[in-house]
Amino acid sequence: MPSNRIGRINEEIQRELSDLLRTLKDPRVQKTMVSVTRVDTTADLRYAKVYFSVYDKEQSKEVLHGLKAAGGYLRHELANRLSLRHTPELIWTEDHSITYGARILDILSTLDIPEDDGHTGGEGDDK
Repeated sequence: MPSNRIGRINEEIQRELSDLLRTLKDPRVQKTMVSVTRVDTTADLRYAKVYFSVYDKEQSKEVLHGLKAAGGYLRHELANRLSLRHTPELIWTEDHSITYGARILDILSTLDIPEDDGHTGGEGDDK
């Protein structure tokens, strides 16, 4: 059951990083709302790909630089909070799934789909 263990570790890292981001003093990270959306850790716990979302999309590159600069501090704090043999190296990646989902929703809203009249057309529906 290593995948279940990795899943629990991913959730714990995500929870701790979300908490730690509020303590960062880097103005690049503090001036906009940043949230950790997902964490994918390798099986050997050496690397953790951290997906983050930024409220102000124009600030995303600046926030990424701030997160990379704070990577050592965040990793050190994770090591203090989690009892793992190896604290994974953090690899920051912007999560575009919210933007992608909004685009798909816009596309779906432009489609001309007729309303369902409630008639299923199944057997025994002779009218």
